[in-house]
This record gives sequence, C-alpha cells and structure tokens, in this order.
Amino acid sequence: FVEIQENVEIGKFCKIMSFVFIPTGVKIGNYCFIGPGTVFTNDKYPSAVGDWEIRYTEVQDNVSIGANCTVLPGVKIGKGSAIGAGSVVTKSIPADVIAYGNPARVVRPL
Repeated sequence: FVEIQENVEIGKFCKIMSFVFIPTGVKIGNYCFIGPGTVFTNDKYPSAVGDWEIRYTEVQDNVSIGANCTVLPGVKIGKGSAIGAGSVVTKSIPADVIAYGNPARVVRPL
C-alpha cells in the first residue's frame, strides 16, 4: 500500500510505512522513518493541463516523519530531525530539531 514513483532515491535501512506516497523528485537518506499516510508532493502549483514544474525534496539521514504528514515540494529536512504526526512541512527544517504543526515549526532542539 505504498506508491513510490520513478526517479526517487531511498537510502539504506529506511522504514516506510503503509499508505505513503513518494513522487518523482524526492530523495530520502539512510536510516529514515516515514510514518503511515505521509504524502510528499513535487509540484507547487499542480494543474490538470500544461507542463509540470517538479521541485526536488530532500530528507537527510536519520530523519523521522510521523504519521499523516504532508511534505510540500522544494523543502529540505535536515539530518536527525523529527517531524510530529499530522504536520504540514511548508519550509525547510534544520538539522537536529523537533518540528510539528500546520505549518510545521521548529519547537526545540533534539
């Protein structure tokens, strides 16, 4: 129950739970956890007609993303960070922090 599209990079020893969607243009580092129901997107302004503009997303090593998160295109989640369940990641998250909410905000260092 996971969809991983073409040209996606996934590192070693990752755990990707059920009902996750990973489109073209996403790179996931090593030792990452992607919680159930998490959705990555790759086009900031999708349209049924016309060309797509793929924006690349990077999840660095040792990141944990909680259940039912949405990660918008073009963001980078820094090494060792944790994203709380149900968060919407609209901007890049630095390394070694806990972030959650809608939009996801850094709450404290890890």
